Amino acid sequence: MRALIAAAIGLAAALALVLTITAIGAPAGKTSPKPLLTTVPKHV
Repeated sequence: MRALIAAAIGLAAALALVLTITAIGAPAGKTSPKPLLTTVPKHV
């Protein structure tokens, strides 16, 4: 029974955190126009 209560408290805390982050929204800013390199260029 204690495990069920602990799981419910953890789930409620996680849900509260998600709702808080959703309410705050994404930080303002802009993305860089330069592409990111995902691989190391080969020296041929």
